[in-house]
Amino acid sequence: MYKLVVFPEKCHGCGNCVVSCPVNAKDPNTWGGKGPETDELVIRVVDGLITIVNGDLCGGCGACVEVCPVDAIKLAVEN
Repeated sequence: MYKLVVFPEKCHGCGNCVVSCPVNAKDPNTWGGKGPETDELVIRVVDGLITIVNGDLCGGCGACVEVCPVDAIKLAVEN
């Protein structure tokens, strides 16, 4: 089982993580890196910083980690 860990102090709000997430991609209103205001997303950018909305939806694919240019998000093994 994986858990998303974010480092908001590193985030510059690009939104790459939001649009790369396959769970978020299911919502047609996910665009521009912000994402719609719904709890059916894994992550979104709020006030310019990455925010985990519903980490339980994360499948652990790592797409968000790969596209983050500033290492503001990672996957950790959850015990």
